[in-house]
Amino acid sequence: MASHPTAFEWTGEVLAPTHPVLAKNRFVQGQRYLMAEVEHRSGKSHDHEFAWLAEAFKSLPEHVVEAFPTVEHLRKRALIDAGYFTETQIDAGTNAAALRVAAHLRTKSDFAVVVVRGPMVVERVAKSQSRRSMDKAEFQASKTAILEIVSDLLGVDPDVLVQQREAA
Repeated sequence: MASHPTAFEWTGEVLAPTHPVLAKNRFVQGQRYLMAEVEHRSGKSHDHEFAWLAEAFKSLPEHVVEAFPTVEHLRKRALIDAGYFTETQIDAGTNAAALRVAAHLRTKSDFAVVVVRGPMVVERVAKSQSRRSMDKAEFQASKTAILEIVSDLLGVDPDVLVQQREAA
């Protein structure tokens, strides 16, 4: 499978690769390939999220600043809280072993949420919002969810966060 998407253009009769030399090296004549349309999201939308998050980070109440030492901590925790995460469950056998496993997992990532439930360790890692990982619709949904979570944390209306950034 190709590691990078290949652009095609509809000619009215066929989908022709926009870079035929690259396509010739990548595809085998006569072999069938599945195609899926990918909706591109704008860099503007992507940058917008990071801009209002940076403004929101500056306004964090003192009692939560320690939990979110960077904007990235805030964003990833909001993603997890919104349900945009991958989860791993580890049965460590005993509560004591689970505590040791959890301690080890916490040293591997500042961004993961690690919880011990008896002998079980649950690790949640935020999904990537990269263009490769999320399509336009999922990114927009995650962006909206993060906005709602952060605005709730700050005790302000989501529109206030967006307007603050636009005014800055």
